[in-house]
Amino acid sequence: MKYDFDQIIERRDTASIKWDFAHAFLGCGDALPMWVADMDFLCPQPVINALVERSRHGIFGYSGNTDSFYKAIIGWMNRRHGWAVEKEWISTTPGVIPALAFSIIAYTNPGDRVLIQTPVYRPFFEVIEANGRVVVENPLINDIDRYEMDFADMEAKLSQGISLAILCNPHNPVGRVWTEEELRKFGELCLAHNVPVISDDIHYDIVFKPHRYRSLATLDERFKSNTISCYAPSKTFNLAGLSTSFIVIPNGEMREKFDQVRFQTGVYIGNLYGTLGLEKAYEEGEEWLEQLLDYLRNNLKIIREYLQENIPQIKLIEPEGTYLAWLDCRALWLTDAELEKFWFEKAKIAHDPGTIFGTNGSGFARLNFACPASVLITALDRLKWAVKGLNE
Repeated sequence: MKYDFDQIIERRDTASIKWDFAHAFLGCGDALPMWVADMDFLCPQPVINALVERSRHGIFGYSGNTDSFYKAIIGWMNRRHGWAVEKEWISTTPGVIPALAFSIIAYTNPGDRVLIQTPVYRPFFEVIEANGRVVVENPLINDIDRYEMDFADMEAKLSQGISLAILCNPHNPVGRVWTEEELRKFGELCLAHNVPVISDDIHYDIVFKPHRYRSLATLDERFKSNTISCYAPSKTFNLAGLSTSFIVIPNGEMREKFDQVRFQTGVYIGNLYGTLGLEKAYEEGEEWLEQLLDYLRNNLKIIREYLQENIPQIKLIEPEGTYLAWLDCRALWLTDAELEKFWFEKAKIAHDPGTIFGTNGSGFARLNFACPASVLITALDRLKWAVKGLNE
């Protein structure tokens, strides 16, 4: 079927963090929401149909993961990504961030150092610090508007003592989809220093050709035994509110430690709608996803051309994956406080300031472009007139 991604769906008064809580989180309730990483599109119709039909049953007791649930995951991973995942490797969590927390508790001790590659998703910092561990930044190198890993710095940090490394692939917010060569270098360094890897791969299905997602765990049997890979249908199919992720841990000893933390914290019962939504999305959502990727590519083209023609002071760091635009605003010559005020108060756009992703996010902004093109153009028009106002 043909999906209409141009359709504007009213999301206000639906308990949406993105649309109903901008004032509480950002202090800008009248701004156009382009921040939280969910999409303003209806999810695939087979998912909607399955959830509506299940609701008619009227009883919503405790639920478990059926064979069809695991079959859907295994089929999707094999069909879309060429990885023959085995059922016993899979653990479930209510989200990737809880999985990161469980991993930190399972594989490190209070006071241990955890390596992340900045600028990176803010909850990485929060979940490390909240569990009494120490953040160690391995800053990415911005080389001619394309980010690369700094392996020399990474090796130096690992040599100083690191207990766990967190990889983000595709990377949020800079949009890199790491190449096989980059992943192999990362994996070898971690093995050399006996550092396990937690790989947040939640955006793995949102990748733009000719780029291709590769899981670190699939590149070498040694990597597979040293990597915990985190996935969810939430970014792919706009199902974040169903709070269901699956974590692939081929190493039995590591999986046992991970599951022990799940049971210690009482987080081991599934979400009825989340498991059903995942199953139907992976079974029948592929047509929707292909149309979505085409639409996102066009939205990206709109941003690229609009900035070049109307706002050359702001540069797009071309994303290879995700639906998040990382915008270089340094040519506006504003302090970070001024830049944040400019976006919120002048342009009236609720975005994610670059500074929340680490100190090397200074001068940048993250914009979510998973929205109808008309909404995106409205945001870009606001941005254009706000920039013009700086020179008047």
